[in-house]
Amino acid sequence: MTKYVFVTGGVLSGLGKGITTASIGLLLKGMGNSVTAVKIDPYVNVDAGTMNPYMHGEVFVTEDGGETDLDLGHYERFLDVDLSKDHNMTTGKVYLRVITKERRGEYLGQTVQIIPHVTDEIKAEIAEIAKRTSADVVLVEIGGTVGDIEGLPFLEAARQMRLEEGPANVVFVHVVLVPRLSTTGELKTKPAQHSFQELRRIGIQPDIIVARSEKPIGPEARRKLALFGNVRIDEIVNSYDVDPVYDVPRVLMEQGLDRVLARKLGLEYRSPDLGEWLEFVERYRSASKTVKIAMVGKYTSLRDSYLSIIEALKHAGAHLGLRPELVWVESTDVELGKLDVESVADSADGAVILPGFGARGVGGKIEAIRALRERGKPVLGICFGLQLMLVEFARSVLGLDKANTTEVDPNTPHPVVDLLEEQKLLEVKGGSMRLGALPIRIVRGTLAHRIYGTDLVYERHRHRYHVNPRYLDKFEASGYRVSGASPEGYVEIMELVGHRFYYGTQAHPEFKSRPLRPSPVFVEFLRSLARS
Repeated sequence: MTKYVFVTGGVLSGLGKGITTASIGLLLKGMGNSVTAVKIDPYVNVDAGTMNPYMHGEVFVTEDGGETDLDLGHYERFLDVDLSKDHNMTTGKVYLRVITKERRGEYLGQTVQIIPHVTDEIKAEIAEIAKRTSADVVLVEIGGTVGDIEGLPFLEAARQMRLEEGPANVVFVHVVLVPRLSTTGELKTKPAQHSFQELRRIGIQPDIIVARSEKPIGPEARRKLALFGNVRIDEIVNSYDVDPVYDVPRVLMEQGLDRVLARKLGLEYRSPDLGEWLEFVERYRSASKTVKIAMVGKYTSLRDSYLSIIEALKHAGAHLGLRPELVWVESTDVELGKLDVESVADSADGAVILPGFGARGVGGKIEAIRALRERGKPVLGICFGLQLMLVEFARSVLGLDKANTTEVDPNTPHPVVDLLEEQKLLEVKGGSMRLGALPIRIVRGTLAHRIYGTDLVYERHRHRYHVNPRYLDKFEASGYRVSGASPEGYVEIMELVGHRFYYGTQAHPEFKSRPLRPSPVFVEFLRSLARS
C-alpha cells in the first residue's frame, strides 16, 4: 500500500516545513523508495498566481504551467522530479470543485458540508496523486500553523486518512520552533507544548517531532519535547540552522530520522545513498573564489521573492567552485535617489536583472542596466529583466526617446515591449499568462547555443508581455540580436554581440535548476563573472 507522511507546523509559519518535507523525501528516496510530494496551502486563492510576492514569496511555475507555492521548488530541487500543478492544493481549488459538483447535482440533493464532502474531496485529490505517480510514499505538507481556522478541513482529512489507511501507512511529522531567549540564553519548549495540545485537540497525535532551532538543542529540551509531545526520545529530531539548507538531510539522518521513518512506515531499511548529494554540499562549502552579483529588483526586502534564482546561483557556483556574494539593489531606492547605482555598478562583478510586474521601481532598474552595460559588466536579465534591458537599449543606443513597455506606459511612442496579442481580450487574471515549459529554438553560432549546446530547449515561462517584433530590425542592426525564439515567432532570448555576457531571456531557467544539474544559463553567467 501507498504510505503517507503528513508534515504539520506549530507556533509560527515560515519554520522550514518545506525544507523538512523535502529532506524527508530525499532520505526516503535514498533508501530506494519512489517519492512524490504535495503542498497544501489553506488560503482561499485558487493558486498563487495573483498574489503579490510580499504576501507569499515567489510564484513557482511547474512544467505544466501551474503557478504554485515556492515549496514545490524545494521538492523539485531535493527530489529531482518534475511536479504538476495538482501537487499544490488550496482551499480555493477544493471548494471550487465541491461547489461545481453541487451545481451539477452530483451530490444528489444532499446538504453539502465540510465533513464529509470537503474532506472527502481533499482525500480524493491526495489519493489521485498517489495513483497517478505510483509513488511508494506521498509526502503531504499542510501549510500554515495548527489552529489556523482555514487549515482545519485539511487536518481533519489527514486525521481521517490515518483511520482509513491504518497507522502503519500514515505518519504525522510535526515541526515546532524551540526559541532561545536572548536575555538568558535559555531554550523554551512551552510554545511547542501548546502546539502539541492544539494538534491533539484536533485528533492528531504526532509520531515524529522536528524541533527547529537556531543552534543544536540539548538533552533537557529533548526530554521535555518527548514528554509533552508524547513520543520517544529517538522520535525527537533537531533541525538547526545550516548553510546551505541542502545539508539538512544529513543533519536529520545523523539523528536517525531515516531509521525512525522506516520503522514507522513498515519500510525495509537501507542506509540512504546520499553520496552525490553530500559531494555537492562539500563543493558549495569549499568554494574559494567569490563573485559579487548585484541583484536588481523591486521586492528585495523579501528575498523569498527570488528564491529559485538564489538557489540556481548556488547550484552553478558549486559546479564551478565559485561562491556568489549577492548584493541586493532595491530599484525603488535607485529611482528615489537613495542609492548610488554608479558605485554599485563599479563594485559588482555582474548583475541579475530580476523579474517582476508593474511600474514601481522600473526607472531604477533601467538606470542600473545602463550603468552596467556602459561598464561592460556581465548582465543576466530574466523575463521583465530582458524587457527592461531592451527599453534601456532603445533609449540609450537607438535614440528612441520615451521607448517603453506598454505595461508601464500604454501611450509610449515606441512600444518596444507590448502585450501578447492573445492576452488583449482576457478578463480573467488567474492562470491566464503564457505559462509552463515551452519550446525555444536556439540560433546556431550564438552565446545561447554555446550555453545549451542544442537547437531546441524547453524552459518554463510566466509572462503577458513580449518583445515587439516591429523593432527587431533596429535592435539587430545595432548588434542586439535574437538568439532564441518560439515556434510561433515570439522572441525568447536576446544577446548583445561582442559583449562578454549581456543576455536576456523571456523564460525562467531558474525553475529547472537542480543541485546536481545546474541551469546552463546560470553556469555560463557565473563563468563570465569569474573571467572578469
